[in-house]
Amino acid sequence: MSINPIDIDNYPAILQDKAQKVGSIFTDLALPAPTVFPSHPAHYRLRAEFRLWHDNGDAYYAMFDPAEPKTPVRIDKFPTASKSIDDLMPVLLNKIICQTILSKRLFQVEFLSTLSGDMLVSLIYHRRLDEEWEALARTLASELNIQIIGRSKKQKLVLDRDYVVEKLPVDGELYIYNQYEGGFTQPNGVLNATMISWAKSQVKENPNSDLLELYCGNGNFTIPLSKQFRKVLATEISKTSVKAAHENFALNNVNNIDVLRMSSEELTSALNKERSFRRLEHIDLDSYNINTVLVDPPRAGLDNNTRELISTFEHIVYISCNPETLHRDLQILTKTHTADAFALFDQFPYTHHMECGVFLKRRGQP
Repeated sequence: MSINPIDIDNYPAILQDKAQKVGSIFTDLALPAPTVFPSHPAHYRLRAEFRLWHDNGDAYYAMFDPAEPKTPVRIDKFPTASKSIDDLMPVLLNKIICQTILSKRLFQVEFLSTLSGDMLVSLIYHRRLDEEWEALARTLASELNIQIIGRSKKQKLVLDRDYVVEKLPVDGELYIYNQYEGGFTQPNGVLNATMISWAKSQVKENPNSDLLELYCGNGNFTIPLSKQFRKVLATEISKTSVKAAHENFALNNVNNIDVLRMSSEELTSALNKERSFRRLEHIDLDSYNINTVLVDPPRAGLDNNTRELISTFEHIVYISCNPETLHRDLQILTKTHTADAFALFDQFPYTHHMECGVFLKRRGQP
């Protein structure tokens, strides 16, 4: 059995219904009418992962319905994924199943692609990989012009590199990002560029003031926004993301950003002069003139101390992947700030998930 998980013809109606449902969560807050940014209706997702199911000498990509978690659903085409992933899937599978060394005990295949055409495939096994596997995998990577990583328990074989290079167009400029396997990246590349453009348009030019960014990831928002501020102070707790951020600053010739590997809670304590940190020895926090903060927290939203911290700044850009926790946080933030813009980004079409963006100004500001 094969499935098509999307309904392209009905996408506008599906999006309208979802936008109304998400917007209804905020009816008590008197937010501006949301601007809704649609996704491409197909081939929008830049990463995908599948189980590889072996069945009497045959093998196929599979996913599982939560309602029947033990029954594999065969996936022959996957139009949710980027066109490059969808096109590569059958070609890669045919080459793998022709080589016992490549297919033996292979149980998962993960794809990471970019808008600019780079591709990384992770092959995950229930056995240790040897030199014979590596030789065949190198030949396969060369034939398909892709990056391949082999994984098994306590083993990771990187044939060339364990990241893809994205070249993301935003407002007529091209931004370069190393995006690592296992590191967080926005799955919908076109909507990601739209979100960055929206954030840039809200904060405008601030040559004499600075930006604070919490949860900066690999510099996705940080780099484009850095051109609109004197300096940027950013935090991120993921070691992989911090490494990528430093590389991406260099790739984009940006030198006005300091990124700290610390949590938002720790930075809050430092800015409030409640604690000192060795990681901040080279940073003069008093030299920053921060008037804008950008937060893009995980689904849990903001903790109390971070929410209190950001309420002290004139402008807040809040990017959220969870409308429920965003609503909770806005119930408090709108006591000190007024929502000036509200956006809904359909990062995940045909699901109930919706990315939101809110731009807030401190009350009394022009």
